[in-house]
Amino acid sequence: MNNHILKALVTSAVLGFGATAAYAEECIAPANPGGGWDFTCRQIGKIMYDIGAVDKPVQVTNMAGAGGGLAFTHVVSERSDDADLIVAASSATSTRLAQNAYAGMTADQVRFVGAIGADPGVIVVAKDSPYQSLTDLVDAIKADPGKIAFAGGSAVGGFDHLKPLMILQRAGVTDVRAIKYIGVDGGADAITQTVGGFTQAMTGDMSEIVGFLKSGDVRAIAVLTEERVPGFEDIPTAKEQGIDVVAVNWRGLYVPKDISDEDFDKWADRLQQVADSDEWAEAMAANGLAPFTKVGADFQTYVDGVVVEIRTLSKEIGVIQ
Repeated sequence: MNNHILKALVTSAVLGFGATAAYAEECIAPANPGGGWDFTCRQIGKIMYDIGAVDKPVQVTNMAGAGGGLAFTHVVSERSDDADLIVAASSATSTRLAQNAYAGMTADQVRFVGAIGADPGVIVVAKDSPYQSLTDLVDAIKADPGKIAFAGGSAVGGFDHLKPLMILQRAGVTDVRAIKYIGVDGGADAITQTVGGFTQAMTGDMSEIVGFLKSGDVRAIAVLTEERVPGFEDIPTAKEQGIDVVAVNWRGLYVPKDISDEDFDKWADRLQQVADSDEWAEAMAANGLAPFTKVGADFQTYVDGVVVEIRTLSKEIGVIQ
């Protein structure tokens, strides 16, 4: 189907009969509403419009499936020259590409246009959990590895899965592959698993848990940063608890590979405008994001390096051969 016809059909379906709004650009969030990719699309898209970087609201389309693989395949196969399309991405995206989790798809089939925030990794338990600290949780796993299961918003072997594996490896657990992990589509679903008692802990990112922290449904027992996160100073780092793990999830975008350099630069400029805005500073503070700005060719080079690094790490901990 012609890309422009497809976009028109999707837009008309979203707007509904009689609607008067119109969308110039679209952002695909490769997960269900409520998770980190959804946050990236909605916040960045809204601010782009609010500050005048785009002249019409950015349409957000949720396309969950295969840990982001469905959206990636859709972009590569159906919309490789769509200059009006951006897609939410993160460290989870580069991790899965490094591990060939998208059925043969590779990082060079799209162009990574920029990242403007780093989402600190977190380990979370339900409010009534017996585990009061990361040390408590690690000790329980050492005593009985089959007793604890983690839920995360990435597929098995993805970045959310890697976080507890890194923690446990550095805490002296020799067979990290014995640790149970349930991958779901997005952080909100992962928290639901933990709050409901189906898993004992959630591994994810700060932006995914803010609302649940405020409601009191969960407790964060560790943040995976060098220092405590401003606004969330009551959450201790893993390093403070004797486990030297830092794992942050950059929040950014990729675009279709076959768009022009001019269109690529246009999206990079729009993203830079968001990064420089007061509105984005407020959004980062409200959602526990740390500054992390790389746009254009600089970011593409960064992602290329990350893919190599994650592939090596994944082999070291046995996720891939």
